[in-house]
Amino acid sequence: VQLQASGGGLVQPGGSLRLSCAASGSTGSIRVLAWYRQPPGKEREFVARIMGGGQTEYIDSVRGRFSISRNRSKTTTSLQMVSLKPEDTAVYYCKATTAWGEYWGQGTLVTVSS
Repeated sequence: VQLQASGGGLVQPGGSLRLSCAASGSTGSIRVLAWYRQPPGKEREFVARIMGGGQTEYIDSVRGRFSISRNRSKTTTSLQMVSLKPEDTAVYYCKATTAWGEYWGQGTLVTVSS
């Protein structure tokens, strides 16, 4: 499975951004799609995931502001982010979990700054 993330950029506090991640390869094996982020100088952390049945989970700091979705074929996942804060600044990565392992995209930088 190969993942290509896009949609990052510079946005002002309070603004919105939508990240997308396109999967290719053995996409039929994907069970879970997730987003992680790595703030400058910090460890990578979980942000949101969407399971096979459509259930979603979020880290507390983004719940109510971020929304994860995917298409029916599980070849694309998106992360809609609103009310962005400077502390949301990070490189955002998408991850796919399959029966055989986990696969990561290359990351897309989100900078929230005035």
